[in-house]
Amino acid sequence: MSSSTEVQQDTRFFGHPRGLANLFGVEMWERFSYYGMQGILAIYLYYQASQGGLGINQSAAVGIVGAYGGTVYLSTVVGAWIADRLLGSERTLFYSAIIVMIGHIALAVLPGMAGVGVGLACVALGSGGLKGNATSVVGTLYAEGDERRDAGFTIFYMGVNLGGFLGPLLTGLAQQNLGFHFGFGLAAIGMALGLIQYTLGRKNLGEKASEVPNPLPSSQRMVPIVVAVVLVVAIAVLITSGVITAENLADVVIYLVVVISVVYFVVILTSRKITADERSRVFSFIPMYLASAAFFSLYQQQSTVVAIYSDQRLDRNLFGWEMPVSWVNSINPVFVIVLAPIVAAIWTKLGPRQPSTPMKFVFGTVLMGLAFLLFLPMTGTGENGSPLIALAGILFVFTAGELMLSPVGLSLSTKLAPEKFRTQMVALNFLSVSLGTALSGKLAESYDVHNETPYFSIIGGVAVAVGLLLFACLPFVRKLMKGVH
Repeated sequence: MSSSTEVQQDTRFFGHPRGLANLFGVEMWERFSYYGMQGILAIYLYYQASQGGLGINQSAAVGIVGAYGGTVYLSTVVGAWIADRLLGSERTLFYSAIIVMIGHIALAVLPGMAGVGVGLACVALGSGGLKGNATSVVGTLYAEGDERRDAGFTIFYMGVNLGGFLGPLLTGLAQQNLGFHFGFGLAAIGMALGLIQYTLGRKNLGEKASEVPNPLPSSQRMVPIVVAVVLVVAIAVLITSGVITAENLADVVIYLVVVISVVYFVVILTSRKITADERSRVFSFIPMYLASAAFFSLYQQQSTVVAIYSDQRLDRNLFGWEMPVSWVNSINPVFVIVLAPIVAAIWTKLGPRQPSTPMKFVFGTVLMGLAFLLFLPMTGTGENGSPLIALAGILFVFTAGELMLSPVGLSLSTKLAPEKFRTQMVALNFLSVSLGTALSGKLAESYDVHNETPYFSIIGGVAVAVGLLLFACLPFVRKLMKGVH
C-alpha cells in the first residue's frame, strides 16, 4: 500500500489522487445497487404472486421498507464505531461492501420472506458500514489545507447521484421485463462490479485510510463480539416467537432509535467533560434533531407513498410504452446533480449574508410540507390518471428542501459538538435521519389511494407547522448556539 504522503501528492485522476477514482466507483455501484433495489422493494412486497410479488398487506409492506431504511442509518453508528475501535475506515468499508453484495444475492435467489429477511438485514448493515466510512476515506486522500479537497468531495458525490440515477432505471427495466429476482440480481451484479474495481485499487488509498484512530485494547475485543452474538440471537428469538412481526417492525425501529437518541443526549449533557457553552450548544441541537426527523419522515416517503402513488395513481404511459414504477426514483438524483452546484454557488455568493443553518432547517422542513400539499390538486384524477410532469414538479420541491437541510445537518452536528463528543454528535445526526426514515414507513401505513386528501393535508400541514414553530424559536436557538452559525 502506498504511503499517505504519496497518495496525498498524487494527481493522476484529473488532478486528484488515483484513490478517488476507486472510491467514486465503489460508491457509485453501491448506490446503484441500493437505490435500484429500493426502487422495486415496496411493490415486490405487496404485489400478488401472479405479478411476481409476495402478496403482503400494503401497509405492512411500506412499514417494512421504512424500518429497513431506518436500520440503514442506525447501522452507520455501528459502522463508525467498528472503524474507530476495531478495523479502521478502509477495512470496514471493504467488508461492508461484501455484506451488501451478499444481501442483494439473498434477495435475488432466496424465495419469499426468507430472502427479504436475510437480504434486507445484510444490505442495511453493510450500507450503514459503507456510508460514513467511504466519506472518511475520501478525506484521508488530501493533506490538511489541500485546496483540492472540496472539489474531490464534489466528484465523489457525483458518483453517489450517478448511481442513484442509473440504479432504478436498469433494475426497473429488469423487473418489468424479466421479473423481480432479475432486478435484485442486477443490483447484486452492480455491487460485485464495485467490489472488483475497489479491490484492484485498494493499494492507491494510502496507510492513513487503514489507521484505527482509537483502538480497543486486545483484552476487551471479545466484548463487542459477545454483544453482537447476543443481539442476533435475541432478535431471532423475538422474530420466531412473534414478538417482532412485519406489521410492527417500523414501531420497533422507531422505539429503538428514540431510546438510543435519548441515551446519547443524556450521556453528553450530563458529562463533566464539557463546558457550559458546549452544553448549551448541545441543547440547541435538540430542536434541529426534531426538525431533521420531521423532514426525513416526509422525504423518505419516496420509497413508500411515492412508490405506491407511482404504481397506482401515476400515468406512466410514454408514447404507448408503460414506464417502470421505479423510474420515478431516478428523478430526484437528476435534480440534485443540476441544482446542487447552483445552490452551492448561491451560498458562496451570499457569504456572510446567507441564511443561518437553523433558518435553512426552517426552509427545508416547510418546503417538504408544501411538497405534500402539492399532491392535493391531483387527488381527483382517478387510477393512473395523475400526470408525470406534476409528480416531477413535486419531486423538484422535494429536492429543493433536501438541499436546504440535508447537506448542512452533518456540518451543524460537527460545529455544535463538544470537543470530547464529536463522534457521538455525528451519530445523533444520523439517528435523526434513522428516526425520520422509520417514521416514513409508519406514516405510509395510513396512506389510502382511494382517500388521499386527509393524508396529504395532515402530513403536509404538520410539516409546515413544525418548520414555522422552529422559525418562532430561532432567537432562543441562536442564543443557545453561543456564536455558532
